[in-house]
Amino acid sequence: MRLRTLILLACPLFVACGKELPKQNAVAETKPIVGTWRLVTGTLIEKGDTTVTDYTRNNSFIKVINNTHFAFLLHDVNKGKDSAAVFSAGGGSYSLTDSTYTEHLEYCSDRAWEGHDFPFTITIKNDTLTQRGIEKIESSGINRENIEKYVKVK
Repeated sequence: MRLRTLILLACPLFVACGKELPKQNAVAETKPIVGTWRLVTGTLIEKGDTTVTDYTRNNSFIKVINNTHFAFLLHDVNKGKDSAAVFSAGGGSYSLTDSTYTEHLEYCSDRAWEGHDFPFTITIKNDTLTQRGIEKIESSGINRENIEKYVKVK
């Protein structure tokens, strides 16, 4: 009787030993878009007008992307001490399917942008990320094409 009880108690233990447990510390697969990116140029096309901004001169803009979220930070290089003073920040989750990168903006220093999705087509070549898409916020009258070129920060 004792042997039978011992065998019945030991069976689940042997069965459990055969199962592979999920790896607690497994490193998530890294997507090519993951990293810190410095904005080099931004092109806005709205109502037939094109504005190109060189972000290597008076402003500094970075975008940080991990496997699930993104954040961006923009500020002037003169530390807010002249008429070109600017600071902007935002972030949220994103989705990436093939070359379609969609930002789900959850936080933004310009609160009218919060709660909107912005789909972009992206290309990554060597250390350069280019994203192109339409930014549309009907309540603010914004409807423009945005093309941004980033270089990966090493």
